[in-house]
Amino acid sequence: MPSWNFFTADQLTFGHGAVARLAGQVASRGWQRALLVTDANLQEAGLVETVARPLLEAGCQLEVFDGGEAEPSIETASMAIERAAGCQPDVIVGLGGGSNMDLSKITAVILAHGGHPRDYLGDCVVPGPVFPLACVPTTAGTGSEVTAASVLSDPEAGIKVAVLSDFLRPRLAVVDPLMTLSCPAHVTADSGIDALTHAIEAFTAVDNEDFPLPEGERSIYQGRFVLTDLTAGKAIELVGQYLRRAVSDGQDVEARQGMALAATLAGLGFSNSGVAAVHALEYPLGSAVKTSHGRGNGLLLPYVMDFNRQADPDTFAMVASLLDEEIEDLSADEAAAASVAAVRQLNADIGIPERLREVNVTEDQLAGFAEIASGLVRILRVNTRKASRDDLEAILQAAW
Repeated sequence: MPSWNFFTADQLTFGHGAVARLAGQVASRGWQRALLVTDANLQEAGLVETVARPLLEAGCQLEVFDGGEAEPSIETASMAIERAAGCQPDVIVGLGGGSNMDLSKITAVILAHGGHPRDYLGDCVVPGPVFPLACVPTTAGTGSEVTAASVLSDPEAGIKVAVLSDFLRPRLAVVDPLMTLSCPAHVTADSGIDALTHAIEAFTAVDNEDFPLPEGERSIYQGRFVLTDLTAGKAIELVGQYLRRAVSDGQDVEARQGMALAATLAGLGFSNSGVAAVHALEYPLGSAVKTSHGRGNGLLLPYVMDFNRQADPDTFAMVASLLDEEIEDLSADEAAAASVAAVRQLNADIGIPERLREVNVTEDQLAGFAEIASGLVRILRVNTRKASRDDLEAILQAAW
């Protein structure tokens, strides 16, 4: 029989103007000093002011760390931690895309437990609750406002590393679709296809009953179960409906709302069921060529789906249906193939590259990427089809 747990943020607030409620939520918890973790681009766009003003007006003492960056490094994380230690806040507020929220999460870990970010790398290493944390996304992609991961880049190792713990889920998650209106088209595309990757990997993960977790080992991931199917399935449907529109017209408020909801629902799904081979392959790829995480995921997604679909054609047929493909007269195998074709077409429509060579990957890098990816057991065991090192290299060759 299935045996699962479902985790999320302590409180999730969603809707137009939701960010205006953050100050009251902070005050009601007795938090009087805040460190806002963000980046210079959001300062220039005025989004920091949108969040900071009501906090200041409510009497909250506020400091801003705007050194956030895409794919943040362990060094940048150390800078944010040092800033937090100096200002002694009551709460960390992460504002931005997944990268800024990742910085806020690792800062919350160190403030609570001390040490260095490397001390907590891996699954379920964080020993207890982290420092109070609130997250406000400005993109519709990672769903980091409800997830249990902080992903950092490690230049020394040449790969992305992760802290994974259900203690990392924020106390407050505030999702205001209006905060994404100024998101540029290419960022909207990259983050949106990231949300779809999360949703599809969650929806097609190995079943919870069959999740191959060795006895005595702990993981935040559990394989798919009923609540991850519900959240991830709805996310797939919403991305199919709204991502093209959001990329085409950034002021399309209905599309922005649909994508904001899709990203959060995908986050709820994958952070409980797990991500799989797409992410295992993207980690070394993204570190090597510095393409965005979402773009790398989106490029790889149809190739991994094509590898996986034969292991569970009925579920991949459902993905096709959720993406509004006509599958009524198709066999299960044909319908599963239609899910791959639908993702390829979506990628083409929003400008995601089709081939690894388009993001400056050279063919001689593929074997090394496959070798690194094959060692990421914590996520490969989520994959619905067992993937060897050779299988992973074959997927990369197909994508190159």
